[in-house]
Amino acid sequence: MRATLRWAGADLRAHRGEALFIVLATAGIVASLLLAAALFGYATNPWQRVFTQSKGAHVWIHTGASADAGRLASLDGVTSVSGPYRTATATVESRGTKASVELRGAAAQRPTTGRPLLASGRWLDPGTPDGVVLESSLARALWAEPGDTLVLPGTSRTLTVLGVADSAEPRYRPGERAGVVWAPPSVVPRADGRTGQVIGLRLADPDDTDYAVQRAVTTLGAGSVTQVSNWKLTRAEAQGDNRLLGQVLGLFGLGALVAAALAVYGAIGTRIRGHLRNISVLKAIGFTPGQVVRIFLVQHVAFAFIGAVAAAVLIQAAGRLVPGRLGDAVGVWQGLPGQTAALFGVPVAAVLFIAVTTGLAAWRAGRVPPVPVLRAAAPLGGPLSRVARGALGLRLPPALMLGMHKAFSRRPRSLATTARLALPLLLIVVALSAWTTIDRFHSKPEQLGLAAALTARADEDLSDQRARDLLAENRQITAVHPGVEVAALVPGQTGTIALRGLGTAQDPYPFSLAEGRAARGRDEAVAGQGLLDLLNVRLGDWVRMTVGGRPQILHIVGRSIEPENGGRVISTSLDTLRENDPKLQPTLYQLQLRPGANPRTIGAELTEASRGRLDVHAVTNPADGLSPLRGVVAGLIAVLALIGLIELLTAIGGTVRESERDLLALKAIGLSPRQIALVSVTATGCTALAAVFAGTALGVPLAHWLIDAQGRSSGIGAGIARAPSPVLLLLFGTAAVLGAATLAALPAARAGRRRLADTLSAVA
Repeated sequence: MRATLRWAGADLRAHRGEALFIVLATAGIVASLLLAAALFGYATNPWQRVFTQSKGAHVWIHTGASADAGRLASLDGVTSVSGPYRTATATVESRGTKASVELRGAAAQRPTTGRPLLASGRWLDPGTPDGVVLESSLARALWAEPGDTLVLPGTSRTLTVLGVADSAEPRYRPGERAGVVWAPPSVVPRADGRTGQVIGLRLADPDDTDYAVQRAVTTLGAGSVTQVSNWKLTRAEAQGDNRLLGQVLGLFGLGALVAAALAVYGAIGTRIRGHLRNISVLKAIGFTPGQVVRIFLVQHVAFAFIGAVAAAVLIQAAGRLVPGRLGDAVGVWQGLPGQTAALFGVPVAAVLFIAVTTGLAAWRAGRVPPVPVLRAAAPLGGPLSRVARGALGLRLPPALMLGMHKAFSRRPRSLATTARLALPLLLIVVALSAWTTIDRFHSKPEQLGLAAALTARADEDLSDQRARDLLAENRQITAVHPGVEVAALVPGQTGTIALRGLGTAQDPYPFSLAEGRAARGRDEAVAGQGLLDLLNVRLGDWVRMTVGGRPQILHIVGRSIEPENGGRVISTSLDTLRENDPKLQPTLYQLQLRPGANPRTIGAELTEASRGRLDVHAVTNPADGLSPLRGVVAGLIAVLALIGLIELLTAIGGTVRESERDLLALKAIGLSPRQIALVSVTATGCTALAAVFAGTALGVPLAHWLIDAQGRSSGIGAGIARAPSPVLLLLFGTAAVLGAATLAALPAARAGRRRLADTLSAVA
């Protein structure tokens, strides 16, 4: 054992750079996998924690004010209910920020089912008749905290914030979904907005959600139900971008782990071919095959272990200091029950995976015979390859032709080297495609379902014509598209979707279509991928839905890219909806701006010009939540580049070692040391060029498939993937090939200047 360790130590001192690269690559891979685990835990557990602790309702049903919602408590499968509560819509303002809210009449004692969890402050107090409690996402949007005062615009009334509470209900979304405000029952009737009721149902079997909703709607009548939300959709929305970040990190982490394992396998194989004589000597002096295997296995497992431990310690100690969502995710993850198991399990699994691939390569070392077999001094064996024959026809210099032949003469080994080098390059191309897609959301949002930059909603006392006049006065606005958005019951009455009427026949709204055509005719509509999946329909089908008790039948003629509401959106023109309700008036205006215009500045100008009668919000861009992904992608590219560098150095070492037996022949035909070096440099460059072609050719379609698959699963739909520009791919490939040739230049030059005595010793 002592001799084994001494030989391993001597070999380590001779290859310090290679050992450092393996340690750093393993650390980067394990760090990526741990961050992926943190983001998955952060995405799922906060909402699940709130749902469990609050004994959350599986279904929330909003009804009209006259409905007998209390009857739903007696339905089979309903174990408990929260409410019913009287509700009223209103608008509140805090520190200059407005928000649409749902005032919900609640008792002084918090309910058992759907129990809001106080994050700060206290619950409703009969001694404070105008005291309210805000849902946490609404409080963040209003920058409100206990003790602040909320103003109801247009009135002299104010509300006092007593507390902030977490809830497992759908979160507040500016301009799309009202936030929840728990208030004393005496406050609700005094609100000027539309009134109604809401009730939460907790089910014995959560998988029966759709059936329970169907029975509830049948019991109350479709005309009485205005909106339905269930726990599955709410959980998916709460996970949102965090889950996507976790998936990206996990995917690239696993890909990098495979690439690193293959790089280690190739490195050991190359070192074994270069140390055949040393291994034979070890066996001749008494080393058993098992001891030889252990030498290589212990070395590389130790490197992987050091890198894995370093990554685990770094994430545990400094992970929460990372700015942005990644740091928040690590901080929350460290307090979750399964964090300790993941912190130990991920590094151990990575080390074991690398150990298995190392063992397969080290097994070959154990099979080396004690007496080395003499290698015949042959020219660059075998007939000229097709590439070399082509180079010969072009009358290229001999060094270039021989280098091309060397790169592709031993097909199994050459293909294996090219494949190992192509894998990290392929993953880098996928990472660059993800980066380009995110940039596309920012630079050209109109091509990805975000034609409008602002959404304006007018108060009830502001007429449609007056609102249009106010919007037309701002010269930075290029187009105003009136519209409405209502909740509609889907066929079977198991849930609600968003029905939008945007634009008119004379001025249609510019939807971003991925399939089909625009809705131009009567009763035609376009739908998001989430709606197509929810209703199990496709283009050309007719869909019936219920809006306020009235049926609405639409013909789906196109699939639009819908970043909002999980893609569960069906859109038509405002004229089509007016055929069913001639008195329908616009409730919102989608605003397109001039290039370079600042949406925040224009929103403030519109609010000031309308004296607060226009509620203007910026359209939510899903790429805003993916900003941390840029840093993640950059880090992953660095890790993959490091793995590619390891494989490249391995390939260079193998090329230089294999060229030693050819030095005599090359010098005999008159090649100078510089030309001999050029042979190895050309062989390395050709290998890198083949890997770049393979990585790019496979990486671009793979990136399209992965990104579009993620788009389909999130409801946005396929068609959002964007490949890097040809210029960027060309620069990437050129840098890879030139970098490989540059790295190969120094060892190739040293090999070309070797003395004849050293060359004869290597051949012997």
